Formats: sequence, structure tokens, C-alpha cells
Amino acid sequence: MKPPQSLLCGGHFSPNGGVLTTSSESWCQNQLADQQLHQLLEKVDWDLAEQAHQQGCLFCGCKLHRADYDRKPRGGPEWDYRYSFCCAQEGCRRRRTPESVRFMGRRVYAGLIVVLVSAMVHGLKPERVARLRQALGIDRRTLERWHQWWLVTFVESSFWRAARARFMPPLCQRTLPWSLCLSFQVERRDRFLELLKFLAPLTTPLAWQELVM
Repeated sequence: MKPPQSLLCGGHFSPNGGVLTTSSESWCQNQLADQQLHQLLEKVDWDLAEQAHQQGCLFCGCKLHRADYDRKPRGGPEWDYRYSFCCAQEGCRRRRTPESVRFMGRRVYAGLIVVLVSAMVHGLKPERVARLRQALGIDRRTLERWHQWWLVTFVESSFWRAARARFMPPLCQRTLPWSLCLSFQVERRDRFLELLKFLAPLTTPLAWQELVM
């Protein structure tokens, strides 16, 4: 695999930055606009894809060929595709799509948009939520579906039932994903990346079958 041109900068990014402010709305907006974060997420996805490529097919162990999905996520970074593979062995041809920190299943919005915007609406006045939706082109019904997904589908998933025990004290499930953002201290770029890595197991096609709305 050859990395895309945007990643040919040598070595990993060092996610030691991030704007610290007293306003949660401000740091959410800063993360949404952070171009270096967008490049970092692409680099992490590339590393996850390379690991999957080296491991080969999970069913027969044969070589994998690139078979990326075309993607045009709304409201955020201009990512053209999601990394994916197909087994080269005739009679198998099974697809393998690695975990991602950029995409949450088949949603048309990038994962960081889904997490941050869903978190930002907690405590915001309706008129500010409306301006946020307008700026990012998010329909009101879409935002309501995200809210329902976090509070119902996500909390009832096998992933969350296994993962919630790691948080002490327990997180408030009624304010997800806001409580997750607070726990991970996502005002820092590196901590937001850790949150997206935490959620990455949810992004594979097999996991998404349980979590689809």
C-alpha cells in the first residue's frame, strides 16, 4: 500500500496541541475546524488499514487487494474514500473493512461531526442549536436521530455493556456523548483522538449491524 499524497510528510503527527478554553462550545468548534486533527485522523485510519492489509484475509489467510469505498462526508473534512479490502483468493473474495476513526458506519457525516455536534447540543439554547445545524447543513430530524441513537441504541449495545465498566465513577448515560467527551477531556486534540479510537470498534460493518438506526 502506498499512502495518499496528504500523508507523505514523514513520521506520525504529534497530537500534543488543542485549544483550551473555558467554553465547551468553543473547544467543540475548534476541534471541528482543526485541519491538523483531520490529517491526524486520516493517518490513524491509514495505519489501521495497513495493519489489516498485512494480516491478510481473516477467513482464508490469503492476500488482500484494495477495494475502497467512495465517501464524501458532509459538514467536515474532504475525505474521498474509506479504506477497505477484498480477498484475492478465488472462491473466497471476502471483504475486510478495518476500524476507522473518521467514519461511523454508513453515516453521511464524518464521525467527529456526529460525536461533537451530538455533545454540543446538551445545554445549548434552541436558537444556538439551529444556527449550528444551519452552519453544518444538518437537518433537525438527523440531529434527533443521533440523539436517539446515543441514548437508546448505543447504551443497549454489547459494546457499551462491556466498555462502561472502565469508567469510574460511572458516566451519565442520559447526557451521552457529552459525558464521554468530559471523561476523555476532548478539549485536547490527543484526548479527542483517544475517544475516537475508543469508539472505533463500532465502525466495522459487522458491529454496525447491531447499531444501525
